[in-house]
Amino acid sequence: MTHDESIESGGPRSIADRYAERVTMSVPDRHNPRLRELMEIVNADDELYGMWLASNVTAIERLGMTDHGPVHVKIVMNIAVRMLRLLVEHGVQPAVVSTYGLGREDAEVVVALGALLHDVGMSIQRSDHESFSLFLAHTKLNEILPRLYDARTATMLRSEVLHAIIAHRSGGRPLTLEAGIVRIADALDMTSGRSRIPFEGGSDSIHSISSAAIERVDLEKGAERAICVTVRMTNSAGIFQLDQLFRNKLKGSGLEPYIELRATLEGDAEERLFKEFRI
Repeated sequence: MTHDESIESGGPRSIADRYAERVTMSVPDRHNPRLRELMEIVNADDELYGMWLASNVTAIERLGMTDHGPVHVKIVMNIAVRMLRLLVEHGVQPAVVSTYGLGREDAEVVVALGALLHDVGMSIQRSDHESFSLFLAHTKLNEILPRLYDARTATMLRSEVLHAIIAHRSGGRPLTLEAGIVRIADALDMTSGRSRIPFEGGSDSIHSISSAAIERVDLEKGAERAICVTVRMTNSAGIFQLDQLFRNKLKGSGLEPYIELRATLEGDAEERLFKEFRI
């Protein structure tokens, strides 16, 4: 937005106004006291919230992209924790359990932090934002993790979270279950309400049109695999979102054996080009 455009739209939004619309981070803690304490720490952190706000300034206001701020990370965190729990119920062990003998509750802390911090580098710039996220997250993790763990455990878990952050990049190679989960959870924030800013702003790219076609994304226990992702769309253009974008995120994530995806076309508003799509 240029200076003149900001004046025409009523002027710039102040920092105080942006903070006043604060999104509270929450996730079902399921008797996980560390995860509950983590949410308390995060919600009291003005600096972290400011990084999410600045990420959205870069993404939405300067580049016309989709949301990369507090709403996005909250959605990704909840998807990630849900995925982890479904995988554990299926008998899949998180890396912090198989490697360090920690509990699945600690794995939930890793995926929650990975989701919350994966895009903070957008507060600096879009290009290579995953790398910028690393050094911002490193500092923040040094503040947060020692409040939850002893120094040795905090150090090891910091590395696990940082790996999850860098592995979500395009072409990234997750080496842990937790990193693969963050990568896929990021891709599943794709419903129509998440894309209307660029779409209603006049963007008619295949990315904005296809994501606008996604009505709902549901995660549940699969019949044969650990997770069944059901995507309901109102227009067949949404297939691009799944076949090109989600498939690329799934490939190399390490979660290929555990996820099945089904997409269905809802309503009769267009000529049906398909009835069901599967990955």
